[in-house]
Amino acid sequence: MRRTMLYLPGNNPNMLTRGYLFGSDGLILDLEDAVAVSEKDTARILVRDILRRGEFGSCEVTVRINGVDTDLWRDDLAAIIPCKIDGIRAPKIESPQTVRDLDEELSRIEAASGIEVGHTKIFCLLETAFGVWNAYDIAKSSPRVAAIIPGGEDLAADLRTNRSAEGTELEWVRRMLIIAARAAGVDALDTVFPRVADDDGLRREVEFIKSLGYDGKSVIHPNQIPIIHDVYTPTEKEVETAKKIIQAAKDAAERGLGAVSVDGRMVDVPVVKRAEFTLVRAGVLPEQEKGR
Repeated sequence: MRRTMLYLPGNNPNMLTRGYLFGSDGLILDLEDAVAVSEKDTARILVRDILRRGEFGSCEVTVRINGVDTDLWRDDLAAIIPCKIDGIRAPKIESPQTVRDLDEELSRIEAASGIEVGHTKIFCLLETAFGVWNAYDIAKSSPRVAAIIPGGEDLAADLRTNRSAEGTELEWVRRMLIIAARAAGVDALDTVFPRVADDDGLRREVEFIKSLGYDGKSVIHPNQIPIIHDVYTPTEKEVETAKKIIQAAKDAAERGLGAVSVDGRMVDVPVVKRAEFTLVRAGVLPEQEKGR
């Protein structure tokens, strides 16, 4: 699951070494916005060394590299990919060609490092209007693409607007990206919630993106993690209903029936799929057992 992916500043050794203790599903060791230009080289070395010997528990480990519009990204990849991380988060992706360029460089470094070619996933940050417009093509541009993610502040600036408490300026973007992600078969992960002391606002935003179908959210403060996990965790009632649906579908199949009714609602294949997903998210059903 990718309910939460926590950003860790690449120049903060304390956060980098302790970040996995906060309980997020994934970690993003950040070499881009969190690091001043004067500290880029130092941060890259620090992140590389921590990746080599660090402890990350069960977290999915990714690194946000510097953009391909800079002269830093190749050095970033050369330092971190031999550490066999799970993926990279690539900022300001605007076209499929950018992803293909990253794919080519990743393949070269993986092969030279004895890592299976294709191992490193790409998480694409779409931080401009042009990138959002190309969302589906970007998501389909490489089998490495694991997720597409709307930008926050950068995207708002490109749209010539500001981040609002309601998030109105990003609503259409979020709706477009979930369609693109599902059509391409990749995850949709939401941008960060910038107001770290506004728990009620965070909960409302997470409930909204969950209702759209987003798989999770980027996180900038550990205190945000429990709130997001709580929203994404199915209730006991939802779990029990899902179990009833799956059992009813199994019984119907054994009796040669195409559909049955549960609590007055017709149960067919789409309803069963949603029930399975509920149990996966609740930790009751392993991902690999869906559809069995």
